[in-house]
Amino acid sequence: MKAYRLLTEEDTSAFCHKVMLALSKGWELYGDPAYGFDAATGKMRCAQAVVKDLPGTDYDPEIKLGQL
Repeated sequence: MKAYRLLTEEDTSAFCHKVMLALSKGWELYGDPAYGFDAATGKMRCAQAVVKDLPGTDYDPEIKLGQL
């Protein structure tokens, strides 16, 4: 199975650290990052998709992606 996550955060170093943590846990970048204005908060936000192969794992909606 291939797991998928979309990491999002305000445009601060916290976003980069979130992506770096995922990469250090074996996740891989998937596609280009996205950047957009959040009108509700008045701040810029970033997003990056990441994927990770989980051999021998069946899909379960209870999987805690942040713990993989």
